Amino acid sequence: MSEVSKTSAEQTSVEKFRKDYKAPNYLVEKLALCFQLDDQITLVRNTMTIKQNPLTQATGSNCCELTLNGENLKLLDLKLDNISLPRSSYRLDNKHLIIDDLPAKFTLEIETEINPSKNTSLEGLYKSSGMYSTQCEAEGFRKITFYPDRPDVMACFTTRIEASKSKYPFLLSNGNLIDSGDLQQDRHFATWHDPFPKPCYLFALVAGDFNLLEDSFITSSDREIALQIFVEKGKLSQCHHAMESLKKAMAWDQDVYGLEYDLDIYMIVAVSDFNMGAMENKGLNIFNTRYVLANDKTATDSDFEGVESVIAHEYFHNWTGNRVTCRDWFQLSLKEGLTVFRDQEFSSDMNSRAVKRVEDVQLMKLHQFVEDAGPQAHPIRPDSYIEMNNFYTSTVYHKGAEVIRMIETILGKEGFQDGMQLYFKRHDGQAVTCEDFIKAMEDATSTDLTLFRNWYTQAGTPEVEISSAWDSDKEMLTITFVQSCQPTPGQLHKDAYLIPFRMALYSKGGDLLDIRVESNNQAVEHHISDDGKEIILQLSQYNQTLVFSGLGAEPILSLLRGFCAPIKIDYQYQQSDLALLLSYDNDSYSNWEAGQSLMISVIKDMTAAVSTSEKLFIPDLVLAAFETKLNLQLSLDPSLLAMTLKVPGLDYLVEQFEQVALDELVMAYNTFNQQLADHLKEKLNEAYKYSFEKASANTKDAVGWRRLANACLTLLDCSSDQGFKTLAQQQFEDAKDMTNSLAALKVIAHGEYDNKPSALDTFYQRWQDEELVLDKWFSVQATNPAETAISDIYNLLEHADFQLSNPNKVRALIGSFAKSNLQNFHRADGAGYQLVGDVIVKLNKINPQIAARLTASFNRWKHFDDNRKTLMQQQLKRMMELKNVSPDVYEIASKAIL
Repeated sequence: MSEVSKTSAEQTSVEKFRKDYKAPNYLVEKLALCFQLDDQITLVRNTMTIKQNPLTQATGSNCCELTLNGENLKLLDLKLDNISLPRSSYRLDNKHLIIDDLPAKFTLEIETEINPSKNTSLEGLYKSSGMYSTQCEAEGFRKITFYPDRPDVMACFTTRIEASKSKYPFLLSNGNLIDSGDLQQDRHFATWHDPFPKPCYLFALVAGDFNLLEDSFITSSDREIALQIFVEKGKLSQCHHAMESLKKAMAWDQDVYGLEYDLDIYMIVAVSDFNMGAMENKGLNIFNTRYVLANDKTATDSDFEGVESVIAHEYFHNWTGNRVTCRDWFQLSLKEGLTVFRDQEFSSDMNSRAVKRVEDVQLMKLHQFVEDAGPQAHPIRPDSYIEMNNFYTSTVYHKGAEVIRMIETILGKEGFQDGMQLYFKRHDGQAVTCEDFIKAMEDATSTDLTLFRNWYTQAGTPEVEISSAWDSDKEMLTITFVQSCQPTPGQLHKDAYLIPFRMALYSKGGDLLDIRVESNNQAVEHHISDDGKEIILQLSQYNQTLVFSGLGAEPILSLLRGFCAPIKIDYQYQQSDLALLLSYDNDSYSNWEAGQSLMISVIKDMTAAVSTSEKLFIPDLVLAAFETKLNLQLSLDPSLLAMTLKVPGLDYLVEQFEQVALDELVMAYNTFNQQLADHLKEKLNEAYKYSFEKASANTKDAVGWRRLANACLTLLDCSSDQGFKTLAQQQFEDAKDMTNSLAALKVIAHGEYDNKPSALDTFYQRWQDEELVLDKWFSVQATNPAETAISDIYNLLEHADFQLSNPNKVRALIGSFAKSNLQNFHRADGAGYQLVGDVIVKLNKINPQIAARLTASFNRWKHFDDNRKTLMQQQLKRMMELKNVSPDVYEIASKAIL
């Protein structure tokens, strides 16, 4: 009997490199697991049928060595072909079980003991909120049993679960249920078999007492699939939307990709204590309750969209992730980038494509661009990592999705689909690489994507500097494109990218012009749309030039239409040009971006003016542009108008400066909001009332009108006219849905309202039994810009409904504060940094994954003034010097402080 103990991060923080990949010596063909669940001690018996990997059979002296991963396990017994092995025949440390001199094929049986009740990391098998659950991606399975915990070992799993019948009437695992029954002493069992080989990160087990929603889906081949959603008792009314979303996703994947579900049953379990958003375990998805539970009373419109999107994402993984999986974790974007792209397209088809595109771009600019510019910058296929959990990043997911989108743009939709079908045909049931995916795309379309591969190997956000020269005599416009990419950690030089680049030309009167390209020796490879109004370029060199001819006057450029590539552009727009694009550009993204650029340019000017004590004002041209935009007859999509009226947040604005003068920026930001609201107040009030009335009708467009009404309400609250204060109060009192109630509460809680305490208390009393709604209540207070925010948060940390062990609560209170309350997080006295640091210190022991996410809040310390730099550095050093700092936190802090 041997017991393994933990070690400190200094001993365990070993960097792993993609170049060091070696195929496993042995493969597991079949795995039989037996769990005897108990509130104190859980016994796990693991019986593996193992064979030597033919790829490594004759490749070295260690070919007969089997290495199994295992952490925090007590080894009780080890048998080789039914014979117990003596202690001298294997090596055991705190990370591995290693057995030498093994035959080419054998059976290995391992019995271990674990204690899920004490597992607060929420990795592996853990017990919380009265139920057992698992999270095995990326490396959690090694906390359940000894196993080759790597995605390129794929086995067929059979799982038997034994537990108390009265406490845990539902015993769930992957695959199809093949046996169940009663045992002695109030215990029962269930046996599940998954016929599809899978890596162990897709293993799942759930045991608990739930309400169950059941439905079915008929596939394109007329197979009936049982659909089941398991939720906490009393929450059944909140999961019908999730079920409908699942059926929509299953139908969409069949219609668009020809992909049909393969098992007889598809199960979803909603778990309140969960590190991730959701997990695509084969046949048994485990979800954060946030992405399952939703009804009109408890969920906002964006919550409903989030449920639909995440349900679809995890379902789509059945093919892009499960049937075809990753060879190693460096290939994570192979499944995540591709599946994010697929769920984005699904959501675009289910809702407004234009709105969805802008939302995805907002996420890229606010999170991924920042990541690319920081100390953790990495390619979508990283070259190294210390803790894999730290690489579930916006770069891997969302930039990865943009890379897939560029491939579709280059190959065309039909060519992309041909590539997808070849990818599935070649690699179904395999663990493969990003290179395998690119090769399938090339071979299916006879396209050379050699240069495009730089998107997989290089970190950072490419920037294209664009300059134009107008020749009035020849009526020609010469445009020069110069691409570059800033150095990132470990990559000082960047090769040129292949960048698909969509653009159009507008007249000064707002007319879309015909595209005519003058042939020249340096012409960029391009394609002109069928209507002749748009051109798609393929930028492939550092410096390229294109000449447009047949133009009567100098045009205005509409650039990077549709956000066709995850890049930044540097083009010196006049504010009058942006105002015209805001009024006339027919590309939804470019139209929205013109408005954002106008606001940012003015706020940057105001910030500079604060420093020189000059008058702060918004130019009349800019005010007129937004006044015109508020003419509802010009808006075909109220959601887009709402997004256009939303002033960029401070979290995005700080990234627009090399060195940010935060205090001056905050003053400029507040002044801009007030002046814009004062100028537009009458039209905003009219638009608010009109939108509110339209939203009251139970129509498909109601979501958009609610969004517009609340955008107007939020901006009106910034006006110096106190007469509009009654709007938020009245809306809060009358609200019949969570969208309007929460929007009004946020305005009241973040403003100067006498009824602020009573509104917060009313909301709490009404929703104190709904955990997800309470998360919103915590978040509203965490993002309050008032000076009292930090003391309020310290008090909320002691609130009876706040649990540090619950990731949703931590994200709502501390994550929201660090990300979205910049005035207080970056307070000059360092109190905000101290608050977040205090929580990280506690979480490091409880849940290292969440602690690491919070540690990343200090990544951009070099961006600020010397005082704030010093204070943030002190917190990073504090993390690194913790006695038992986790590898998760250590990796983030050690890279950030350089």
